[in-house]
Amino acid sequence: MAGKKKSRTLLSGLAVLGLVATSGYLTVELRKQDDQGVTEVRNVGVLNGTKPKTEATGEERWSRLENPARSVLRGADGQVAAVMTDGARTAKLTGPARTFAEPTSTASKVSTTDWIRLMPKPWAKGAENEKWFKDWYAENADSKEDDVFAFAFQYVAGAPQRKDEQGRIIAGDANFGPLNTTGAEGGDLRLEQSDFYDFLGVRYPFRDGTVGTPEALKARSLDCSGFMRMVLGYRARYPLMSSDKSGDGLPRTANGMARSDRGVDILPLTGIGAANRPSTIDQLQPGDLVFFKLDTRTGQRLDHVGMVLGYDTEGHLIFVSSREEVNGPTIGDIGGVSRLDGNGYYAKTLRSAKRL
Repeated sequence: MAGKKKSRTLLSGLAVLGLVATSGYLTVELRKQDDQGVTEVRNVGVLNGTKPKTEATGEERWSRLENPARSVLRGADGQVAAVMTDGARTAKLTGPARTFAEPTSTASKVSTTDWIRLMPKPWAKGAENEKWFKDWYAENADSKEDDVFAFAFQYVAGAPQRKDEQGRIIAGDANFGPLNTTGAEGGDLRLEQSDFYDFLGVRYPFRDGTVGTPEALKARSLDCSGFMRMVLGYRARYPLMSSDKSGDGLPRTANGMARSDRGVDILPLTGIGAANRPSTIDQLQPGDLVFFKLDTRTGQRLDHVGMVLGYDTEGHLIFVSSREEVNGPTIGDIGGVSRLDGNGYYAKTLRSAKRL
């Protein structure tokens, strides 16, 4: 990411993935809104709770919706259980509520019952009747195994290190990139081009035969697109390209991802100027990739990517991304609030969105 920069404060302390371990479903969170002089009461679910219970009215049923074309599964209680979009592997499943927060850099908290998982193949109308989907859904419908959102928050400030079975560190507090010797506070302080294999510190063989070689200087670092590739690719197993042009899968850069034919264009890219800001964001759903134009120096290229997380307790649509100002993945306010609605820095520079 490059472009408009603000001074970066080194963050300490733990950015919390608020998963409250109790057996009941409902907890109550009070948050004072000093600017309005009122107190809001928010219902926040817990990881070990159960889904909201409502009276059953019949059998599970499927329906079709448009813009974009998608299939919706409702449970016997009439509540949405799953949403699958034609041409996309992303599935939005309903599960126990979780609260995502990053108190070191924002007061925003996102409480959501959405769990984002990747299906083994893109969805198509009628796929609910196919064996591959029935098998996949039976395994994932009520799973509490880490999903895409859980993966993402394993790299924010203060996140503890996690290791795989081989003892390799695969998650933990990530940097954006190494210090730029020619940069300064407020202007390209950190270098970009830190991919997932740089964070891991291992050579990675891509399907086109190219081998990604980590740079020691970029260890434990993820730039904005590298963060998405770590979460969706290395962790969630979406195919990865070695560059923007070679191989198949998720491209290397934000611009490559935005212009790729992979997935479904939810907010189509019409241009990179201010006039090309989408007129509505109503079609966005959690898990979508959002693309921004931040830096005039990059010409026609889009230069930042994030992922839609959901609505915070104040009703703003929040995204998570890796940024220079915070030196890593964040939903924070440093360098611009992480909101897609309104007229903040990122809301005004949003240009397109895609559902993988």
